[in-house]
Amino acid sequence: MEFKDILGYDHIKGYLKASVEAGRIPHAQLFVAAEGQGALPMAIAYASLLLAANNPKAQAQCAQLAHPDLHFVFPTAANDKVKKDPVSSLFMTEWRAFLQAQPYGTLFDWLTYLGVEKKQANIGVNEAKEITSKLALKSFEGGYKVMIIWMAEKMNVQTANKLLKLLEEPPEKTLFLLVVEDENALLDTIKSRCQLLRFPPLSEQAIKEGILARGVSENKATQIAIRSQGNFNKALLLMQDKEDEEVVFERWFIAWVRTAYRAKGNKASIHGLLQWSEEVSATGRETQKQFLQYCAEVFRQAFLLNYTATGLVYMQFTDPTFQLQKFAPFIHGNNIEKIHNLIEEATYHVERNGNGKLIFTDLAIKLTRLLHTKNN
Repeated sequence: MEFKDILGYDHIKGYLKASVEAGRIPHAQLFVAAEGQGALPMAIAYASLLLAANNPKAQAQCAQLAHPDLHFVFPTAANDKVKKDPVSSLFMTEWRAFLQAQPYGTLFDWLTYLGVEKKQANIGVNEAKEITSKLALKSFEGGYKVMIIWMAEKMNVQTANKLLKLLEEPPEKTLFLLVVEDENALLDTIKSRCQLLRFPPLSEQAIKEGILARGVSENKATQIAIRSQGNFNKALLLMQDKEDEEVVFERWFIAWVRTAYRAKGNKASIHGLLQWSEEVSATGRETQKQFLQYCAEVFRQAFLLNYTATGLVYMQFTDPTFQLQKFAPFIHGNNIEKIHNLIEEATYHVERNGNGKLIFTDLAIKLTRLLHTKNN
């Protein structure tokens, strides 16, 4: 994976290339980027450039993600192959194949690839022991060793504390690249020891060029670039018309807000909300989190539409009986923040293995009151 293979971010590429050429390599760097923005491919390209500085032939090994001085850590969970104590090294064959197929893929995509999409993956304490043992070895080619930790916010507390010790006293010529979506989920002590690099959303032009390169018409590429909201992984799904999940989310959302609106003063509708919460909570936790993200974006789009920021509204519903224009007046300055906080709270509890049925029942009932809040 090289810089030329990565969409956009010419300024970031230039900065990283310059740091390698000048030999100024901070031993710990934190790449912060939202889903589908390409921080992981950028980290791999950066590592490849650094490792190839000593040996130009190393580029080919890095392209196959098989360089002996390039190490990966990522969230894992037990599956049919690894039934106990899963660590990244036991999934390297799958990891290489996944990255070759979906370099912009999400955590949910990775877990689906492993067949554990209904499980809660993390980076456990056994992983910290492997990191320590790998970095204790001498570099194969006498240069740098690079440890890329993808979704580093999924480290549990014990793992994070052990990593902190390595960051405080790093082995010689070792580069840590932590790739995260939620930097606030990392320990402050870890963040303080990393040089921070934040990725802005991918530009519509960069996404459009990436889609055009795959043979899509200019008109369709433009529409996809607008709808993808800086997320190239989503753009690829839209290009392939793989919107099944979004259609399910749309159905759940419409059922939720309609039933919640009717529930005020109508006890019979409460039964409908309970049924709705049962259906959503029966799915895996990653699906639940993605649905909550989807809901947050719908409410945001409705809010923007209500305040005539139509240029920022891209969402379209496939259900002809639900129109965002008619829903928008119910989302305004007096309830949008509370709705957003409700969704964040629900996401927090889902991530911490809370009871899904209770979480979504509580969310559904509370929305009933908020949808009837007057816009003064």
